[in-house]
Amino acid sequence: MADQKLIEKFNLRSRLRFNIDAGQIWLDENRMLLLHAKAMGHMRRELFDALGEHGARGVLIRMGFGAGQQDAELARSLIGEGDPYDVFNIGPELHAFEGMVKPTITKKEIDWEKGIFIGEVLLANTWEAESHIQHFGIGDDPVCWTIVGYASGYTSQFFKRFIVFREVTCMGRGDHACKLLAKPAELWDPSDGYLDYFRQNPASYPMRRLEDELTALRGRARGPVSTEGEIVGNSPEFRAAFDLVRKAANSPINVLLLGETGVGKEMFARWMHDNSDRASGPFVAINCGAIPHDLIESELFGVEKGAFTGAQHSRPGRFERADGGTLFLDEVGDLPLAAQVKLLRVLQTGEVERLGDHQIRKVNVRLVAATNVDLPKAIAEGRFRADLYYRLSTYPVTLPPLRDRPGDIPPLASALIAKYEKSYGKQLGGLTDRALRALLNHTWLGNVRELENLVERGVLLAPEGGQIEVEHLFADPPAERDAGAQVDVSGVVGNAEESNRNRLCEQVLDRQNFNLDAHEQRLIELAVQRANGNLTHAARALGITRRQLSYRLKRGGGD
Repeated sequence: MADQKLIEKFNLRSRLRFNIDAGQIWLDENRMLLLHAKAMGHMRRELFDALGEHGARGVLIRMGFGAGQQDAELARSLIGEGDPYDVFNIGPELHAFEGMVKPTITKKEIDWEKGIFIGEVLLANTWEAESHIQHFGIGDDPVCWTIVGYASGYTSQFFKRFIVFREVTCMGRGDHACKLLAKPAELWDPSDGYLDYFRQNPASYPMRRLEDELTALRGRARGPVSTEGEIVGNSPEFRAAFDLVRKAANSPINVLLLGETGVGKEMFARWMHDNSDRASGPFVAINCGAIPHDLIESELFGVEKGAFTGAQHSRPGRFERADGGTLFLDEVGDLPLAAQVKLLRVLQTGEVERLGDHQIRKVNVRLVAATNVDLPKAIAEGRFRADLYYRLSTYPVTLPPLRDRPGDIPPLASALIAKYEKSYGKQLGGLTDRALRALLNHTWLGNVRELENLVERGVLLAPEGGQIEVEHLFADPPAERDAGAQVDVSGVVGNAEESNRNRLCEQVLDRQNFNLDAHEQRLIELAVQRANGNLTHAARALGITRRQLSYRLKRGGGD
């Protein structure tokens, strides 16, 4: 199949969209960049200077490998819409589409069932060879490393097997053409170290070692604050709140966590417990708003057998169970006034008296409370005791809502994906660029809890080895703000409005038994309905005169 026919068959041009107003270029779900080749060449030069030849090769190969994997996901989504080899050949066409190189598969041996590809690829107009010669001149080694990485990443992802390409002739070393050979990784000789380029080894980079030494000297951790994937963040708002929590963790002070529902108050409370001298003791949590008012006192302070109808056994309350550890009272603002009185007494005396019992029990409990209620307002309205508020709010910490720290969404999402990958026994390629952008644009009324629910849904629905797309995250995906302009058959970028019209026309033409007259008549009828029978307004909406509309209505049998 000719290249042009392949592009048209899979409608590749419609997948590339330019949104100049928003400063974005999209290839299906992936955000793209249009960069000067000279700028990329300068970056390669900097990599050589900073990392040396061996280190730079590895970085460039792995960068290309990742790009190839991204394009392979697009191609794999089209499996079933054509001959398997045509679908696979989308990769070379996309690489040409992206301005990197014009590859041609000249030899191939494919076993689709076993996932084997052995072949030969001829490269034309490789930007990498041209750039390398400009900066370094003709050398002794092949130089098209990002292209090698792309081909390896694309083929490995497509066949779900590690397949490695290697450049055997290269214009960068004086050959007449650049040519790649490909075969499964296990068929290459491992003794020459070539496969090591595909494995990241940051410790071998002198710049990384120097950075790690400087980090150690400064006494701070690199990257986001994180504890086992539960508490993640690096935004200024997050760090301000976390620093307050960290300072209070190993002290006996009562802490009041404030913030909207779903910001992770219990996670912070548990972190404080785990990082205190009470970590070996119990951590007991209770949601005061989820327990009926007539039962909350027995839940908190315990009950003796026969204290009331239904009390068949004596049992300790949450304070007794948390003895020696931490008690987390969530939604403390919802406590009834009677329970507030007893809670205040326990905090003042450290003593608990079960319902129906006269025995006093001493408890050693560190209290962390949380609420999303405006407690000063509740005090003014008589719903919360002022003396209890002052006892609880010795050390208030306000946790920021997720919408106020959008920079924390990407690392949070990554941590949650890793968590649910284990739960569902999957290995995924993370979020697509468009999916991540949808998360960044979301309002997050449910905060971190809502993000966790969306990510769990995404991990469940995403295909094994694939990426999480917008449709996997949201049951009702958000509308695309501006799809941008497409590239037409001549390679020219049109305007967004024209692209949308073209896309709509393509969808109509793709239907079987297309009938132009019937579609025209239906449009006219809809326009008249929307205009409530006003032909002048309907004609204006259709972009024709009232006389032309009347003629078409009569021709179609209308009034």
